Amino acid sequence: MAPTSHEPSNLIIDRPLLRVRQRRAFAGEPETFLLDQVAEEIAERVAVVLREFPLVVDLGTPTDALRRSLAGSGKVGTIIAADALTAHATRYRQADVLAVAADEEALPFGDGALDLVVSGLALHFVNDLPGTLVQIRRALRPDGLFLAAMLGGDTLIELRQAFAAAEAETADGISPRVLPFADTRALGALLQRAGFALPVTDVDRLTVRYASPLDLMQELRRMGATNMLIERHRRTLRRSTLARMLEIYGERFADPDGRIRATFEIVFLSGWSPHESQQKPLAPGSARTRLAEALGTKERSTGEKPER
Repeated sequence: MAPTSHEPSNLIIDRPLLRVRQRRAFAGEPETFLLDQVAEEIAERVAVVLREFPLVVDLGTPTDALRRSLAGSGKVGTIIAADALTAHATRYRQADVLAVAADEEALPFGDGALDLVVSGLALHFVNDLPGTLVQIRRALRPDGLFLAAMLGGDTLIELRQAFAAAEAETADGISPRVLPFADTRALGALLQRAGFALPVTDVDRLTVRYASPLDLMQELRRMGATNMLIERHRRTLRRSTLARMLEIYGERFADPDGRIRATFEIVFLSGWSPHESQQKPLAPGSARTRLAEALGTKERSTGEKPER
């Protein structure tokens, strides 16, 4: 769906199309290995926190994998599944989990209502990530925790480069075909801007091998993650472009056994709703020991040359 004249100009994702493709994918035989891995990792991170979380929201995660992992951690109470896809899907409905139909960009929770918000591989599909992060922080109680996993900047970089090179040779311009994922530094800055305390981002880089780029593209379809960019070309992909893309991908990103590589960069984000009990950074100039003393060197004034 193309944006109409009254829609904001900064929209990137065609979210109605995203939901259609996700419903189609998860109604059939979806590919969930990334979601399963992320769910296990987030649950492990919750398990090591020395506190319990009575009220938890799983925001946008397309399956119940994260909710099942959290339920087994022993650290959570009531879990609410909040998204527009699985809230009413019987396949991923758990008897002990509440379901709320909600858009990740318009949270239906009051300020300070939640103890923990988690999200697995969903927030890279929102158009207003800064606004979503602000809403999450406001919905958390003081000292509440936010934990999420998103796809990062190098995800599918091989497919992006192969398509760009093929279209440059065979078509009349390059069409955006892979989502422009945010990098780790940018995501850390967004956590700070949203008002989270003690923000942390870290990366898990996963290389998956396939028999061919067509197998990769088929797997992306079963993830519900094929091209849903608003600026995508609506015309059918030329056979010559596809053929050349397959050649370039194999030339640049194949291993000696002929299998091709695909990168998935998973960025984990965490941050706390501010609370007076949390650690605070020291004020500038409050250090009691000079850096030169700690390093065992002689302190020199600005412009002073070292002795030879």
